Amino acid sequence: MPRLRLPLVLLLPIALTLLLFLLFPSSPRPRSPPPQPLPCGAALSDAADGRWVPTPSPAPPPLYSPSCPFHRNAWNCLRNGRPQLPALSWAPTRCGGAVVPRIDAAGFLAAARGRRIGLVGDSLSENLVVALLCALRSADDGARKWKRRGAWRGGYFPKEDVVVAYHRAVLLAKYTSLTWWLMMQRWHPVENSEEDRKDGIKGTYRVDVDIPANDWINVTKFYDVLIFNTGHWWDRYKFPKDTPLVFYKGGKPIEPPLDIHSGLKVVLKSIASYIEREVPRKTLKLWRTQSPRHFYGGEWDHNGSCVSDRLLEEHELNSWFDPRFGGVNKEARMVNLAIQEALAGSEIPFLNLTYMSEFRADAHPAIWLGKKDAVAVYGQDCMHWCLPGVPDTWVDILAAQILHHFKQGKG
Repeated sequence: MPRLRLPLVLLLPIALTLLLFLLFPSSPRPRSPPPQPLPCGAALSDAADGRWVPTPSPAPPPLYSPSCPFHRNAWNCLRNGRPQLPALSWAPTRCGGAVVPRIDAAGFLAAARGRRIGLVGDSLSENLVVALLCALRSADDGARKWKRRGAWRGGYFPKEDVVVAYHRAVLLAKYTSLTWWLMMQRWHPVENSEEDRKDGIKGTYRVDVDIPANDWINVTKFYDVLIFNTGHWWDRYKFPKDTPLVFYKGGKPIEPPLDIHSGLKVVLKSIASYIEREVPRKTLKLWRTQSPRHFYGGEWDHNGSCVSDRLLEEHELNSWFDPRFGGVNKEARMVNLAIQEALAGSEIPFLNLTYMSEFRADAHPAIWLGKKDAVAVYGQDCMHWCLPGVPDTWVDILAAQILHHFKQGKG
């Protein structure tokens, strides 16, 4: 039988393969690349824990400028002369080192097509809504101001038929000023007026704990997303001893009378019950936690300041904000505890912005208020935030939660 002879050109690859096998008998397979951290996305529902890091390069361009028509002058720090802050991003612990992704304004508007987003509360919610309005305007030049249905401030985005609005309701519950004179007319004979002045009360504010403020009582079925907050007005610097809050329920004064912090707890519980009862289940409901003040050296009316160019270190936070130390910045954590207790058992999740904001002693309007003599009259603003600034990160986190809700088909 004749031998089978292979051409040399076919033998060479076989020989080369055998040689490589003999030289490298245990050569490992190429390894797969290590798994990358998941994008934050839906994980932002728990973005409270983390740290501020320099924004990764190349840093994305600013979403909006100081010329945004939705801006508020007192927070427009760049236009008011403050040097620009370093670009920082929040890196949630659970995101594996990734930073909170910047809102995709066009993508957000497309996902929110035909929907209505409302914020209800005090001026810290206004701080947030201005940042959101300015960010979304970057994707819709036709955006215009919108103030119907009792909204204090708002915008309409015609490209996708989206409304974003803020309803100012600083206590959430209805409250009415009762002057000393009116009190006398209702409850006391006029001839006893001088004697009754001796307690130092000039007037009171009636708070109906079971009635939402007129600014938002009729909007609960209009919005697809509602974000609530209250807290910064629940303090003696807003309602001092000579003009206290008096709490009513069912049209009658609550007896024994409640102090301001106890009244806050009752209002929170009552309003949470109202929200769960009156707001449709398909509506995304969120409760925004407090953002901290950063006064040092005194309160706002006692030479308090926050002109700073540095972040606080983690080991400094308790000494600045823990109520046990009794400092001027303790109120955010005190109110958060009341919120947590009052909303326990409810179906209203938190938009937790407190911890990340505690670090940012560098980010308040402070003396850059844009009005001559504003600091002399009102003191430094160590409560609100420069825009662009920290509230833009709040927007990124809020947007992720809203989009997650929409993608689940719940809204």
